[in-house]
Amino acid sequence: MLDLLIQNASLPDGRRQMAVAVQGGSIVEVAAGLNAAALETLDAQGFLLSPPFVDAHFHLDAALSYGLPRINQSGTLLEGIALWGELKPLLTVEALIERALAYCDWAVARGLLAIRSHVDVCDERLLAVDALLQVKRLVAPYLDLQLVAFPQDGLLRAPAALANLQRALDRGVEVIGGIPHFERTAEQGAASVRLLCELAAERGLRVDMHCDESDDPLSRHVETLASETERLGLQGRVTGSHLTSMHSMDNYYVSKLIALMAEAQLQVVANPLINITLQGRHDSYPKRRGMTRVPELLAAGINVAFGHDCVMDPWYSLGSGDMLEVAHMGLHVAQMTSQTAMRQCFDAVTVNAARVMGLEHYGLQAGCHADFVLLQARDPIEALRLRATRLKVFRRGKLLAESPAAAVSLHLPGRPESTCFGLCP
Repeated sequence: MLDLLIQNASLPDGRRQMAVAVQGGSIVEVAAGLNAAALETLDAQGFLLSPPFVDAHFHLDAALSYGLPRINQSGTLLEGIALWGELKPLLTVEALIERALAYCDWAVARGLLAIRSHVDVCDERLLAVDALLQVKRLVAPYLDLQLVAFPQDGLLRAPAALANLQRALDRGVEVIGGIPHFERTAEQGAASVRLLCELAAERGLRVDMHCDESDDPLSRHVETLASETERLGLQGRVTGSHLTSMHSMDNYYVSKLIALMAEAQLQVVANPLINITLQGRHDSYPKRRGMTRVPELLAAGINVAFGHDCVMDPWYSLGSGDMLEVAHMGLHVAQMTSQTAMRQCFDAVTVNAARVMGLEHYGLQAGCHADFVLLQARDPIEALRLRATRLKVFRRGKLLAESPAAAVSLHLPGRPESTCFGLCP
């Protein structure tokens, strides 16, 4: 007997009236018209059953700290970094854990079951590292948390940053991060990329580097990142995050750069909510959007994911852990409004992001983990349009969260009373 049988589901690839059979925490069959005995049967009523949302770029150590010790008045990246520097001495392990666990609750409620979080290693105490490693253990039964050792103040610019990063890796942080554009000079930025990639090759780890998060078209560290990826045989294991300078670069140079990135099998994470907020702050009009060249990267065969990046922290005062909001913003900023492109935006917060993280057994095929979210929408485009309600969230076939279907009762003069489900179109 099956543990769970979900019937009459629509799938992201367009298949409808599909059944998903679950046994022992794994999907054992996906087929149309499947009817088998199960301990629990769920009628999806034609709604969209999706693999869970994945956030490929986040800062959990800063999440929900908005207003501490003050608010970012300029709204710029650099004031956010300075504000985080003011907050770091005031951090405690207990407060970090409390805020991180609260955010993970938000995430699960919205069907977000995997997060790659960068954690600052420039605090000699490594408080945030220790706190998030503890959070990782606590949330393991219901959420995959992957940690990146991130030298926020610059690997070569901040005293002891390299030693601290290595200590963080020794404690169990899995991915190597960097921020070359924040080093003192372009030469030091390139040197930090080489050093960090060599460390990743030595330790057999993945790399995810904040790279060229700037409006400066001459910030070109992603070129070095791609070159070092090829030199060290790290293809498929390296991610460039943000890459906002590509928005401002010369088109001819970008045509060469994208080819190099594709050759190196570099992966990319754009952060639409934050890129559109922080970039272009020095422009009058017209203002640059700032987000990297997502359609062009996808056309070159490069895997592109979207990340939330920040929620209620020194850089961003909004956010709720909703990856559909992230994809919705990405769709608009990149003008990805064709049917194919909108589906690519949905992929950017599901399958593409899972690939960035290297998640195993992710998806809706036999042999995958029984992790999925039932959305109050018929297809990915409708899910994006409506920011669809997460009706049910499952992990390993067990229900983690559920929400009542969204509905509005209409009482309009001269019209019969009616109920509109979802958001009224």
